[in-house]
Amino acid sequence: VQLQASGGGLVQAGGSLRLSCAASGRTFSSYHMGWFRQAPGKEREFVAAISWSGSTTYYADSLKGRFAISRDNAKNTMYLQMNSLKPEDTAVYYCAADRNWVGVLSPDNCDYWGQGTQVTVSS
Repeated sequence: VQLQASGGGLVQAGGSLRLSCAASGRTFSSYHMGWFRQAPGKEREFVAAISWSGSTTYYADSLKGRFAISRDNAKNTMYLQMNSLKPEDTAVYYCAADRNWVGVLSPDNCDYWGQGTQVTVSS
């Protein structure tokens, strides 16, 4: 599966952005999906994950309540709604896919990656 992340940009603190991850191929609905981010000088970190059906979601503890992950299998697209953004949310955001749930919970295990989209939050 090929992934294309989009929707990043420059936003003021307190603002919102919605990222999208478009997938190619007919097997999108068979993959668990995840979002990760990498800030300058830092390691890539887990943000959120969603099961193939969308029935299960999981978030990094620090992001619960501000970020929401969702997917539309009919459109082969996953989303990340980001609210109440903070300067520390500034990073390149990547989408990823894996057939195993454990795979999308860690940046070390995902089989497929998108190219990343830059999110910059100004103070």
